[in-house]
Amino acid sequence: MSNSLSIIILRATLLALPFTLAGCASSFLSGAGPSISAINENEGNQYTVIDLSADTIGPYMRAPQRVYGPDVALPDMPEIKLMPGDVLQIMVTDSSVDGALFAPLAAGGTVFEGVRLDSKGHISLPYIGSQNVRGKTLAAVETQLRKALKGLASDPQVHVSITGDLSGSVLVAGAVKTPGRFSALQGPLTLLDAINQAGGPVLEPHLINVVVRTGKKAYHFNYDELLSGKNQLVPPNSEIVLERARKRFVAMGAVVQSGLHDLPSNNPSLLEVLGVVGGLNEAKSDASGVFIFRLHDGAVETSDRPVTPRSAEVFRLNLKNPAAMFLARQFLVQPEDAIYVTNAAVYEWQKIISPIVQVLVLGRVVDGF
Repeated sequence: MSNSLSIIILRATLLALPFTLAGCASSFLSGAGPSISAINENEGNQYTVIDLSADTIGPYMRAPQRVYGPDVALPDMPEIKLMPGDVLQIMVTDSSVDGALFAPLAAGGTVFEGVRLDSKGHISLPYIGSQNVRGKTLAAVETQLRKALKGLASDPQVHVSITGDLSGSVLVAGAVKTPGRFSALQGPLTLLDAINQAGGPVLEPHLINVVVRTGKKAYHFNYDELLSGKNQLVPPNSEIVLERARKRFVAMGAVVQSGLHDLPSNNPSLLEVLGVVGGLNEAKSDASGVFIFRLHDGAVETSDRPVTPRSAEVFRLNLKNPAAMFLARQFLVQPEDAIYVTNAAVYEWQKIISPIVQVLVLGRVVDGF
C-alpha cells in the first residue's frame, strides 16, 4: 500500500472520529454523578424530590440556638462499698496505757498502712486475723473491727480510710488525651470532672459521644450536651468511654473539596456545609443543580410530617436565585447526607469538544506529511 493511500485512509478515519466521539459521549465520558434531568426523570418510587422554597423548607429548618440552663451537678457523696483491690489505712487506739497492745489516741494510735483487700475481699491484721469486708462501707468495717478487738483492748477505737480506691475510682478511655483511672478520694466526680482529669476530648464537642457504664446500666450523651447542662455525678467504679460520633456527610460533584467530611456543628446549615467543602467549583458547577440526598433508615415521625421506614428524599436548591442563600442558611444538614452539585452544561460540552479538538489538531499534523 502506497504512502499516499495510507494518508488518505488515516485522514478519513480522523475526520470520522469526532462524530463518533460526539455520538457516544454519553457512554464514555466520566462523571461524578447524575445530571439534573436524570434526577428528575427517576423521581417516583425510588425517592421524592423536594424543591426548597419559602413554602417547603419549614419541616427541614435548623432548630433555634440552644439555650443553656442554669442547673449544675451538685456534689452528693455516694456511698462507697469496698471491693477487692481497695487499699485501706486503719488506725486502732486504746484508752489503756499500761500493757496495751495499741497506742492511745494522744500518741497517734497504732496505724496499719497499705492494707489491701485480696481477691476475695479479705484483709488481715495482727491480733485480729482475716476479716471479710467486701461490699461493706467504711463505717461498717470500723464496727466490725471494734467487735473483733473486744477482749484484746479495754476500749478500742477504730478509724478506717481509703488510700487506694478502686471501688470509688472512675475509668476514662477512648478519645481523650490522657486515658486512665482517676480517684474520687478528693470528692465525688461528675462526668466533666472525670473527662477533664483525662485531659479532655481530642475532638470538637459535637463530634464526641460519651458512653457511661455503671455495671448495672449503660447510657450515653453527646459531649456538647454535657456542656449544655446535662453534666451529672458518676457512680463509683464506673467506666466512661469517649468515642467519635458518626456525624459526617459526603460531598460529591462540582465542589472544591469532594469526599467525606465532619459536620461543622451540632446544628449545621447547608450554607455552613458548603463552606466546609470550599463552596462550588466555579469552573464546573451548575449553581441551579444543588442536591441533598437523604435516606431514612428507620421510621421517623415529626409534628409536621410522617416518614416511612427506608424512605428517601432528594432536596433541590437553585443557588442562582439570590433568595436561595437564605434558604441554604436555614436548611438543616443531617449526618450521612450526601451533598451533590451537578456540572454545568458548558463544562459537559467541554468534555465532549476537547477530544474532538485534539483529533482535529492531529488531522492537521497528518495533512502536513
